[in-house]
Amino acid sequence: MTYSNYTPDDQAVWQLLFSRQMAQLPGKASQAYLDGITATGFRADRIPDFERDLNPRLQQLTGWRVQAVDGLIPNRDFFELMANRNFPATTWLRQRNQLDYLPEPDMFHDTFGHVPMLSNQAFCDFLAALSQIALHHIDSEEAIAMISRLYWYTVEFGLIREGDQLRIYGGGILSSPGETTYSLFSLEPQRIPYAVETLLKTPYIIDHFQEQYFVIESFEQLYQSVSQIEETLESLLVS
Repeated sequence: MTYSNYTPDDQAVWQLLFSRQMAQLPGKASQAYLDGITATGFRADRIPDFERDLNPRLQQLTGWRVQAVDGLIPNRDFFELMANRNFPATTWLRQRNQLDYLPEPDMFHDTFGHVPMLSNQAFCDFLAALSQIALHHIDSEEAIAMISRLYWYTVEFGLIREGDQLRIYGGGILSSPGETTYSLFSLEPQRIPYAVETLLKTPYIIDHFQEQYFVIESFEQLYQSVSQIEETLESLLVS
């Protein structure tokens, strides 16, 4: 979809989704994410235009850009894009009767949930390095399954400790009103310190809120764990 194809109703749906989430994210989202909302120029009244507005800002900040894709793409294409510092994001937007649930990610999830974090250099470096590891093992279903678990519990559903508080940086949480509150305040899920081997071995769920969340201490910790990810993955594959 080209930007000119968005209708006034699409713009209104974006504004509704954006305003609803931004009303509750202060005090819950990581500071890096909130800073990224400002740095990327996100606005309630306008769907981001990747080429005209968003990518020039991102390239100045971290050297990344957003690459429009039709929807879910094959693993090789996904990791090749990110290894080259291109974040794949779909351009179709949910309709009014889909505000709270979608069977697959739309552009609000991909863009609002993930793109502000692309203003953080350590997080971006982690994404690129993890994607390089994935490409090295792209023909191994077992390896890609383990890397997908780590991606899920960090990029999609990660929590970070800021001072003595837990905050959200995972895009799957940040784009979900229900899971934003659940991930931080519900007594049901476990909140576990980031541990590479544990993440690689922990299956995830896609049809309801998570049963566990993994907590990092900093985005530098994520990036610095890349060599451990590579070594642990190799060890698990031969064991």
